Amino acid sequence: MLLIFTHKVTNRLAYTAKQIFEKILGVEMGFTTKVEDFIKHNGPKMTYSKQPLQNEFFIRSNDLLFEQGINDFEIKVADWEGLPCFFSSGEKSAIPFDIFSASFFLLSRYEEYLPHVKDSVGRFPVKESIAYQNNFLELPVVDLWAYKLLEALKERFPDIDAKEKSYGFTSIINVTTSHAYAMRGISRTLGGFLLDLVNLRFRDVWERMSVILRLKKDPYDNFFQLVDIHKKFPIKTMFFFQFAKHSAHDKNVSTNSNKFRYLIKSVADYSVVSLSTSFVSTSDKNVLREEKKQLGNLINRPISYARLRYNKVNVPATYRNLVETEFTDDFSMGYTHEVGFRAGTCTPFYFYDINTEVRQPIKIHPFAMHDYALVKYKSKEEVFEKMDKVYRLVKQVKGDFILVFSNELFGGKQHLDWMELYRSILKRYYV
Repeated sequence: MLLIFTHKVTNRLAYTAKQIFEKILGVEMGFTTKVEDFIKHNGPKMTYSKQPLQNEFFIRSNDLLFEQGINDFEIKVADWEGLPCFFSSGEKSAIPFDIFSASFFLLSRYEEYLPHVKDSVGRFPVKESIAYQNNFLELPVVDLWAYKLLEALKERFPDIDAKEKSYGFTSIINVTTSHAYAMRGISRTLGGFLLDLVNLRFRDVWERMSVILRLKKDPYDNFFQLVDIHKKFPIKTMFFFQFAKHSAHDKNVSTNSNKFRYLIKSVADYSVVSLSTSFVSTSDKNVLREEKKQLGNLINRPISYARLRYNKVNVPATYRNLVETEFTDDFSMGYTHEVGFRAGTCTPFYFYDINTEVRQPIKIHPFAMHDYALVKYKSKEEVFEKMDKVYRLVKQVKGDFILVFSNELFGGKQHLDWMELYRSILKRYYV
């Protein structure tokens, strides 16, 4: 067991150290605040404080993990053998920065508690993040730091025991618009026709008419094609369906549609199905609870996983609401239009609520890419050039490579053949 001496064991420190050592590295660890216990310990050990006791493995602590609440401070990004780092720790420290404070800053989404101007749908903007501003958004830095720390510890303690975890791949299909034209009801269908005519979208008029007359399949209805693809790869796949009332931001098929209900039940026979929450339920727990209940009743299974509309995570309110409505896992931690790691990691972690200084019982599964981040690329080769770099890093640190796809892009009028691209992505990255 790795023993860490510190002058005070806080919730922040315990949360961060356990994530780094136990969840990422598979190293058993413990804390002590007693010098005599530290000296007596025969196994690997380190000091995390302002000063070393003697000549032990020492990391000089920043104040962040011993504070409470939110404080605004200037962060200067430095270099650690090719990796960006911050919270410099001085010459006596075995590594040049406080890995625990830096990791906590990213994992807790500390910067999202600080004042910022939200985007048009109320999200934290990617350009406000320290990772984007310092060009390390595409690096799972918390995991990379952890493995470099393990290398340094092994030089001092060659027998340190680390249980290696395995790389994981998960494909998520996010369904907020299950059909472009079908199952829309008379009033919404007529409204769509008129809107297309007014805007001279004659191709859409013809396509809508063809779907309504059953001359062709709805372009967004690709669910069983996806199910067939998934059967060919031994991967974890999940479908998140929006199951909500119509609103300005939520325009999926009515939950009363028997055909829509049958579709969801049919997909649930082959794959994990859970809830893609509505925009309204993001801030209304009663609506969220009702959506969860209705979808669970439909598929006769408990709904424990959530994906938020537009990936609209607002800390800490979002996760408090998910906890109170008895969700156990969230798959919304990422940016819709940028590839990379919003929380600096590719390893699932529990949410830490800074306002209450408590680790909340909801596990966050950070995704590396949402397909809308790829629409700017002109070819499959450009897509893979971007994604290969991220994949290699996730594989290197035995992380989870989670990708989010939208059924409407598979059937949309894009320059790329998204279904073929999807097959290629699964084949390329599932191992």
